[in-house]
Amino acid sequence: MSTVTAPAWAASDPYATALRTGRGPLFLRRGDGWLLPLDVERWCAAADAVDRAVLDRCEGAVLDVGCGPGRLVAELAARGRSALGVDVSEAAVARTHTLGGRALHRSVFDPLPGEGGWGTVLLMDGNVGIGGDVATLLHRMRELLCTGGLLIVETVPGNVDERARVCVVDVAHGGGAVGEPFPWARVGTPALLDLARRGGWPETVQWTDGERCFVALRSRRTSSRAEPPKSAAVMSSQRSRNPSGSSPVADR
Repeated sequence: MSTVTAPAWAASDPYATALRTGRGPLFLRRGDGWLLPLDVERWCAAADAVDRAVLDRCEGAVLDVGCGPGRLVAELAARGRSALGVDVSEAAVARTHTLGGRALHRSVFDPLPGEGGWGTVLLMDGNVGIGGDVATLLHRMRELLCTGGLLIVETVPGNVDERARVCVVDVAHGGGAVGEPFPWARVGTPALLDLARRGGWPETVQWTDGERCFVALRSRRTSSRAEPPKSAAVMSSQRSRNPSGSSPVADR
């Protein structure tokens, strides 16, 4: 398999160190200086009650997109479920393996095992923002899911619909940006539901648990006449070329 070309932030020492140690603080910073905290401590902890309630809804084999340090994949593995994580961060994939989960070091826009056969795909912890173009990402999710498959998305609380270029910022060591800016998105439930309707997702369920918000979408087979959304930002920042396996859960 060829080497994954990851965004600079994914391979940065502060990000990799945070995942290895389970400690922040790290932030995403917009061009106007606004900071979005990255919840490293929660991501690196065991799955909490809210996470477990989400996983209770999963059907069939589960693909965790942007799995991070692997708490959800590890929890599914502990339940005896077929699950695979995918992440552009080598440190994230390594930690997932350490926890007993399976994960691949590649972008969600690379060829992946079991395309069109996943029972559930997860976009948790803000990963609906991957690539900065939610419509394009939703189209990719449909390619991955089986007919009638389940997409579970964690959204931002409130009526948020934002696209921006951001950098990772390590405030503990001077606050300098790490790597080049990359596209990101933040959407609340209303914005996601609007995109889902326009994208032809036929069924939705929404709920909140504590301070976290979620939407579940049902996939249906895309018409052969449908054209995927075009997004140069997604293609340039997320896509690289790799072969894939043929089964829903590949070996490490």
